[in-house]
Amino acid sequence: MTLLLAVTVAGYTAKAQTNSTVLAAVPAAKTETKADSKTDAATTTPEVKKATKAAEDTSWKPQRRLWGYAFGDLYYNAHADKGNRGGEQMYNGVPQYRNAFQFRRLYLGYDYDITKKFKVEVLLASEPNANTGVNGSTSIQNGDNLVDNKMAFWIKNFNLRVRDLWNGTDLVIGEMGTPGFALNEPGTNGPNSLSESTWGYRSIEKTITDVHKNNSYDLGAALQGTFDPATKNFGYVFMVGNNSQAGLLSASNPNTGFYKIFYGDLWGKFLNKKLYVDLYADYARTAPATAAIPGQEHNMFKIFAAYQTKPISVGVEAYTQKFGYGVSKAGVAEDATAQGLSLWVRGAITNTLNYFARFDAYQPDTKFDPTASYTTNTNYGAYNPTVKENFYTFGLDYQPVKNIHFEPNIWLVDYKDNRNATTGGYVAPDHNLVARFTVYYVFGK
Repeated sequence: MTLLLAVTVAGYTAKAQTNSTVLAAVPAAKTETKADSKTDAATTTPEVKKATKAAEDTSWKPQRRLWGYAFGDLYYNAHADKGNRGGEQMYNGVPQYRNAFQFRRLYLGYDYDITKKFKVEVLLASEPNANTGVNGSTSIQNGDNLVDNKMAFWIKNFNLRVRDLWNGTDLVIGEMGTPGFALNEPGTNGPNSLSESTWGYRSIEKTITDVHKNNSYDLGAALQGTFDPATKNFGYVFMVGNNSQAGLLSASNPNTGFYKIFYGDLWGKFLNKKLYVDLYADYARTAPATAAIPGQEHNMFKIFAAYQTKPISVGVEAYTQKFGYGVSKAGVAEDATAQGLSLWVRGAITNTLNYFARFDAYQPDTKFDPTASYTTNTNYGAYNPTVKENFYTFGLDYQPVKNIHFEPNIWLVDYKDNRNATTGGYVAPDHNLVARFTVYYVFGK
């Protein structure tokens, strides 16, 4: 009996040890998790996940840019027109054989993005001419010079741009480039391939409409937009301005507040952006009616087209410009219509050497009567209905590094009188011929 009791107790002891070993082999975490899960279910609140922070927009970076450029020449006036014609041309009035170093343009600009929506553009300019003149009793140089002959900066652009007033259209307020041929910077909805930038050689000469005093800049307001904001192949500009450019003029001048000029422009890029076409028009009243001359007005229609490829680019610009009652023929006021045509070509010879050539033809009055006497009524530029002009330029462009250009070139204007040789005041055909070594450099771009 005693033996049976001992065996039974030993068996229970062995079973208890075996169960303890099995329980010890079970991970404690599982035991605790099981116990915790019961407690958590009754006493804790499910954890709420934190919202994911939106990624910052790094695609736009504010622009803070000081920039500028300059071009000028060592020029030699090999031949001067004996009639001193071409009042709108660069070397009008320059004596024959004169040679000098001359800046023709100095630009200093600053672009500032206030926010992604608002941008400010500031541009100071100095654009002295080579010709000389007299202001009262003081001998000065015409153009952007002070009365003591020192070059001076003046405000050419100062404007506020509101980007995407609606999708694809910017509002610009202030003094700005007009859509006639001026350039807008990339990153806006304004056109950046107008005639001046596509010609590409403003350092050599203005466009034909700029030479003959179409406004390149003005004080006003403009809508600059694209019809296809994603690709920017088609666009427009509508602008209203003072028609005084940067000039203050007098308070009584019609251009300072009585009349406004309206600019309109449509442009498009075709054939994988190789073909550029631009249609431009403007209209302005320029003077009130008098007893002798009805109210005067001005309007222009222009087409510009260019085909650009890597080996060669060609362009054509043609315009017609009406001066309402702009002349008087034998004492009777009548309209005058000017027409101009510009053809140019440019291309590469090597990686650092390019060539360019251009021809302009200008007729100031398509209805001119060579036997009649004329007087000029319009105050538009230095308009003269009696002088027909043909302009030629050609040269080379050596670019050793980006933004530095050395450009030897020839500049020539032929003048022909619209009047008969028997008419009073007739001047025989003659020309201005200038040889130049032009230097052009850009900084901050």
